[in-house]
Amino acid sequence: MTLPKPTPLGELEEAVLSALWSSASPLSVREVLGRVQRRPALAYTTVLTVLDRLHEKGMVEREKQGKAFLYRARASKEAWLGEQAARMLTAERGPPSSAVLMAFLDSAERADPALVEHLSSLIERRRAGASQAATAPGKKGRST
Repeated sequence: MTLPKPTPLGELEEAVLSALWSSASPLSVREVLGRVQRRPALAYTTVLTVLDRLHEKGMVEREKQGKAFLYRARASKEAWLGEQAARMLTAERGPPSSAVLMAFLDSAERADPALVEHLSSLIERRRAGASQAATAPGKKGRST
């Protein structure tokens, strides 16, 4: 699923999306309001406006049920984050920047050192798979 071109999300938009991601089924405005914990409490119309804007941006889908709409995120949180990361690395700036990748690795290592080890093993498996594919009979290419 291709998401719309990313636009920065505000704090409230992220909170509303998180509420939608936390539910297996579509939510009404009132249900989203109940899941978004804010001080001071949000007004129903504020949440409605945020959901309408997210719908206009292509981030949420809505379906009519009676007089109201039910809302759901267009993509899972993981898919959305992956899409945003991919766009950040390849957007109009050409090839991925090593500085961006290094910043990601530094953040990942601080947050979860095991994640960096997992990424390293994934890279090694990819390299091994690419090497095998390049040297397979009938394939053109060279081994690394």
